Amino acid sequence: MTGFRPKSSPLDALRPAAFGADPSGERMERIRRSPNFVDGVFTNPVAADRTPSGSLLKFLPTYFRKEERARRTPAGTVPVHPTTVADLAVPAASGLRLTWMGHSSVLAEIDGHRVLFDPVWSERCSPFAFAGPRRLHPVPVPLAEVGRPDVVVISHDHYDHLDMATVRALARTGTRFAVPLGVGAHLEHWGVRADRITELDWHESTVVGDLTLTATPARHFCGRALRNTQHTLWASWVVAGPEHRIFHSGDTGYFPGFTDIGEQYGPFDATMVQIGAFSEFWPDIHMTPEEGVRAHADLQGEAARGVMLPIHWGTFNLAPHSWEEPVEGTVAAAGRLGARVAAPTPGQPFEPAGGLPSDPWWRAIALRPATVPAAPVRERTDAVEATVRA
Repeated sequence: MTGFRPKSSPLDALRPAAFGADPSGERMERIRRSPNFVDGVFTNPVAADRTPSGSLLKFLPTYFRKEERARRTPAGTVPVHPTTVADLAVPAASGLRLTWMGHSSVLAEIDGHRVLFDPVWSERCSPFAFAGPRRLHPVPVPLAEVGRPDVVVISHDHYDHLDMATVRALARTGTRFAVPLGVGAHLEHWGVRADRITELDWHESTVVGDLTLTATPARHFCGRALRNTQHTLWASWVVAGPEHRIFHSGDTGYFPGFTDIGEQYGPFDATMVQIGAFSEFWPDIHMTPEEGVRAHADLQGEAARGVMLPIHWGTFNLAPHSWEEPVEGTVAAAGRLGARVAAPTPGQPFEPAGGLPSDPWWRAIALRPATVPAAPVRERTDAVEATVRA
């Protein structure tokens, strides 16, 4: 779907291309018809009382304090899997293989198809090449060597999930893009053909080969430019093939809807769940590790014991917590709950049905052991030993 281009003004020339474009025309009309668009903005399934923009002034002194910045970065070099390209050249024996490329970028090989979630290959997650959060480790594989995905899935339009340079490179491969409502305006602005973009509202689906991709609710927000209009939707995603089902959370606060998603679209062989960049300054739009594990359990219900892949940590410094705290908190919470967790190094492929990566590699390069809060996690009677060694 295309939108007409509004009349330009002299200020348009000053707008960085990375800001993208606002929805307009037919695209904006479709947004207005969405049941999730209320009083001129997209709304959450459960209202978020606090967002980063509302807490920025309180957060900034902590962010720039020297001693605090030190603990938010690794003390050593983050190991990157050295043979990713060779490993990916061999088909997945089970039909499902996941490769965490860092942060929320995951290559999922599922039932003969390749799905690339939230690919960010740039050095910074920022509209500017000279400023903004910089990578704490290199990308495991050059984008050109990842191979052409069948579909690229975007959860929302924040810079650490939607990267202009990466999108432009992928557009040249002719791949399809599946995105939440409104996000297609950014992609078209960057040269992606309209017929290669599918925009979905929550609980809408599209088919790519043998896969059904469904946008599902999340509790977050959107925006790239200085004027945040909240005219692009955010989403989690379900990908269902003939033999396997997977879930990618995007960014989200915890909410009861995970149980509903699991009941309607699960059970899942694997979930990719956000567990990093949490803070007391924005508790409603990013999950803590304990909440992430609880979300995984909600998605699974009682019928299955799928694997959880923690995402949204380790690559960019975006929050006040220590660098390793997200994964340490996830391991601790999974151990209490009996959940199976895979914690690979960036670029390390694994198959949820096979042996899972279990080496706590992050501990060797953490500045100091994380202080993991002992928040209570709902117990399960059918506990399975956590995969990652505590």
